[in-house]
Amino acid sequence: MKHLLNNISFSNSFSKLGEDFFSRVNPTPFDSKSYLIHFNIEAAKLLDLDPDEVKNDNFVEIFSGQTLPNNSDPLAMLYSGHQFGNYVEQLGDGRAIMLAETTNVQGEKWEIQLKGSGMTPYSRRADGRAVLRSSIREYLCSEAMHGLGIPTTRALCLVGNNDEVYREKIETAAVVTRLAPSHIRFGSFEIFFYRGQLDNIKILADYVIKHHYPESLNSATPYIDLLKSVVKKTASLIAQWQAVGFSHGVMNTDNMSILGLTLDYGPFGFLDEYNPKFVCNHSDHDGRYSFENQPQIGLFNLSCLAQALLPLMDVESAQAALSDYQDLYTNHYNELMAKKLGFKKTDSIISVLLDELFNQMQQSNVDYTLFFRHLSNINNIIELRDMFLDRNKFDAWFSSYTDHFITLELNIEKQRQQMRITNPKYILRNYIAQIAIEKAERERDYTEIEKLIAVLHNPFDEHPDMEHYAGLPPEWASKVSVSCSS
Repeated sequence: MKHLLNNISFSNSFSKLGEDFFSRVNPTPFDSKSYLIHFNIEAAKLLDLDPDEVKNDNFVEIFSGQTLPNNSDPLAMLYSGHQFGNYVEQLGDGRAIMLAETTNVQGEKWEIQLKGSGMTPYSRRADGRAVLRSSIREYLCSEAMHGLGIPTTRALCLVGNNDEVYREKIETAAVVTRLAPSHIRFGSFEIFFYRGQLDNIKILADYVIKHHYPESLNSATPYIDLLKSVVKKTASLIAQWQAVGFSHGVMNTDNMSILGLTLDYGPFGFLDEYNPKFVCNHSDHDGRYSFENQPQIGLFNLSCLAQALLPLMDVESAQAALSDYQDLYTNHYNELMAKKLGFKKTDSIISVLLDELFNQMQQSNVDYTLFFRHLSNINNIIELRDMFLDRNKFDAWFSSYTDHFITLELNIEKQRQQMRITNPKYILRNYIAQIAIEKAERERDYTEIEKLIAVLHNPFDEHPDMEHYAGLPPEWASKVSVSCSS
């Protein structure tokens, strides 16, 4: 069923919690006229939204924050969080406003949020705006992660505006319309724990269970079940990040979703050459959020959440829930990596093969995505061995690798069919996003965004007209710098 925008039934269940949890605030209209940069038809299906609605004049007005849809109840959510390991007592949506929520015909609840829509009570002396550069990055990457099968917020549309925004330089503004079943974060609980508002922890936990973990409603220990579920989802999410070579960049607890979604795309980055110490955020001077640290940071963040939930459970139960994390993460990661190599499940030999492979890849600066994609298509070893400095050493690894297929009585050619839908050909490397950004900024040419969305929604497929994005990044790619302001 397709709906017109004005006929969608909007509500906002979160607003019924009371104003301890948010501030009511309307988007701040721009001074100049906004314009549509891109509309994501695939995401529109989540709202049962008729794609032809994009032609209506009020479409851009609504999704730039100029006017409000009928029955909307806009608000900015309150939360705190641990940023780079230190607790910050109040954060909140400083440049994002939740317009409303709607439930589609499948019974799925979706919150509709404008990011870059102006100041809120949580803006902390900032302007509440987002620049075009960072908005394009978030828009593309949320859809790239969806295409890779990784839980994420979604992007409905990208709207631009020529109003000036002051960052390191003067830039133009943009608004991303972000969709998620919920934007509640670990920090949404932390703020009430540190304020001593224990009743609010229970109210929020009850809300999350009712709307997102209903299987725990009739449990004798619903809050313990909630924590266990979040531990499981977070372990799975980070295992998927590691397997595809994704680095979030700012894994603060205020950027961690209670639903196990990838949330808040700032200085993200995908691995080019394999380097476990890769740091994508140039503001992260100590490497706290390096690629290899992400799994342990996940546990740290879950520990912060568990501490915030202690008024609802005993310490032993919280510790028991957290103790599941390492095995959940390790088992899921190992299974994913086994599939990337073409095996149906992991075993001790595969673990040894992976360790040796990663050592060789690091020593030879082998491109992470390109290697696994080539492994999925390889017709002879020469195409792979030329990626390594010590070819004899790689030959020995490859021989052990192929021998294991024989031991397991697996047909390596049949398994490669599975590998091609496991190992993506296309990822959103930073330089690829930068090309789209520069075309948009310099020429107001948004065609690259349209092309990339089509590819990133299907990253395992062949796209002959985009083949230039499937190889090694150009030399200038290493000069692309991203930080928390990106």
